Amino acid sequence: MAGENDDVNWNDLSGQGGAGAEADDGDVTRTATDLEAVFDIPVSVSAVLGKSRMQVSQLLRLGRGAVVELDRKVGEAIDIYVNNRLIARGEVVVVEERLGVTMTEIIKGDRR
Repeated sequence: MAGENDDVNWNDLSGQGGAGAEADDGDVTRTATDLEAVFDIPVSVSAVLGKSRMQVSQLLRLGRGAVVELDRKVGEAIDIYVNNRLIARGEVVVVEERLGVTMTEIIKGDRR
């Protein structure tokens, strides 16, 4: 699947260093220009505040104003998914009266 073999040095996406430039440790670094081919690909981003399990009968009894208890505590990091793949953890923030998410930890997935 495309995107699973990400050999990009994400710390070097500032545009410094040329495409394919050798880093001090011998690794080939990438720049944002190297990723231009994928910039327009749409992805689905989800920020999961928490999860809950319940029976259908309980779900059907929920009404306006009902509170569903989640498996997370206040202040605990939320999970950020891209195309249903966990990529980061973060915190909920308010930006101009809208909710947003700030990433606090990048999750490095297993390479296949």
